[in-house]
Amino acid sequence: MLKKLFGSPVGKKLVTGITGLGLVGFVLLHMVGNLALFSGDQAYNEYSEFLTGMGPLFYLVEAGLLAFFVFHIVTGIKIAIGKRRARPVGYDRYQSAGAPSRQTAASRSMIVTGMILLVFTVFHLISFKFGPGGPGNDDVAYLVAYDGGEPIRNMALLVRERFASPLYAFGYTAVMLLLILHLRHGVWSALQSLGAMKPSISGLVYTVGGLLGAGTGIGFLFVPMALYFNLI
Repeated sequence: MLKKLFGSPVGKKLVTGITGLGLVGFVLLHMVGNLALFSGDQAYNEYSEFLTGMGPLFYLVEAGLLAFFVFHIVTGIKIAIGKRRARPVGYDRYQSAGAPSRQTAASRSMIVTGMILLVFTVFHLISFKFGPGGPGNDDVAYLVAYDGGEPIRNMALLVRERFASPLYAFGYTAVMLLLILHLRHGVWSALQSLGAMKPSISGLVYTVGGLLGAGTGIGFLFVPMALYFNLI
């Protein structure tokens, strides 16, 4: 029964809606956490240590996020393939459809921006989570102790080093602009798929989704730009 439900077009939209909103919540929290660097390296390092120090709960959350990523991506690809098969010959020219479909450049590029964000996420994990001082890479140069306490990972040092590179700083910026585009349509689409809004508030939710996407993406830009231009 469940297999039949989630294999249907409606079921696939439910999966992308639920996992999409879950990932939006994670991205928003991650953005807020990044801003801790504005409070100083110690605050940022202690925040990072707090997360990793949660033990099994931290790994459980990571496993849940991974599952959300996989289901969201795989289901999104299936939906895109289904649409392609339903209309093998594309339009000669696209125009924004407006309400109620909200077809825009953001909606039509969801699969493209999603795949780019996936590649970026893998690269981001390799650079930071599994970078110097991370799991299986206990580089003592990336450890720091505060007030005579036990050494913890100096994540702030790694972040500063990475964003000193123009390639990383501006490449990250470019990807965050794509994140804004992805969230611009994704939040509204997820809520629509879950049937969580009435037609009368569709426009309002679409606007709020756009502001949320823009705010989150811009929030991610503060740290790399501030670091690259030596503002913090």
